[in-house]
Amino acid sequence: MIADPEHVDVRTALKRGIAELRDANVPSYTLAAELLLLHVLGRDRAWLYAHPEEVIPGNDAHRFLSLILRRAEGEPTQYITGKQEFWGLEFEVTPDVLIPRQETEHVIEVALDRLALREIRAGRKQTLTGDGLQIIDVGTGSGCIAVSLAKELPGARIVATDISAAALTVARRNAAHHAFSDSIQFIESDLLDYLAGRARHAVPLLGNTSTPDAAYSRPFDLIVSNPPYIGRKEKETLMREVRDHEPELALYGGEEGYEIYADLIAQAAQHLKPGGILVLELGHNSLPAVQPLLDFPNWTNVGLTKDLAGIDRVITAERT
Repeated sequence: MIADPEHVDVRTALKRGIAELRDANVPSYTLAAELLLLHVLGRDRAWLYAHPEEVIPGNDAHRFLSLILRRAEGEPTQYITGKQEFWGLEFEVTPDVLIPRQETEHVIEVALDRLALREIRAGRKQTLTGDGLQIIDVGTGSGCIAVSLAKELPGARIVATDISAAALTVARRNAAHHAFSDSIQFIESDLLDYLAGRARHAVPLLGNTSTPDAAYSRPFDLIVSNPPYIGRKEKETLMREVRDHEPELALYGGEEGYEIYADLIAQAAQHLKPGGILVLELGHNSLPAVQPLLDFPNWTNVGLTKDLAGIDRVITAERT
């Protein structure tokens, strides 16, 4: 790929990295090559294009080559660099967690909009700080939803659950990195089982408890989730980056893909306050199976939000 990695400049390395990824049919190959070179050099994009003739140190050139080869073989750029941006924040990602997607930001938008609408209906001030709110993020993965909500609602108390202890370790590091460890409690649990006393493990909120904090177990104002929603029958149709590298536990929601929603919605109905809000991300074909689960009498004000591709991406409802 690079004839002499000891004497290569930025322009040459980038052009050849792009060509290698293009030949390997890597999606967004130009962006991937840029991100990998920026990662190796510890620079930003402005520097990259302002210094095209800068000679890259030999060790960095060799490292860039190795990363390009990994990406050409299908490993996602985010796992190679160990990071992904979400909601204007940088999150650590590892193969133990799903890579945060832009579409999932709609979950944050819808949750904040619904909370603001509830304040308007109640005749309260619209300066929503989250004071007094109890929120739970079910299946937190990298913690991107929980941390983003903590950023927007600094007064809220947030629980983040996941069935994967490895994922919770990553999520906890992300919360600490953004200084939200004090407002988020991480609990190893299958969905909301911990509320029935079936928590596997609670990561101490402030380092002084080994069980779920009782203050985080009251009925919730908001339950959010980006659950596994891909059908196992679709596995062979997925991009290799997803199929071969992202954690199956976070991808597959059953043979069809929508099986997990029934239990999640039933548990949410038990643990939301009257008027509490449920916000769920949807798979591309899960709406027909999920929407009937939110019929009256338990739910009202059901709403749908499409993503930029016009796909029904988020469904929300209020507890009656």
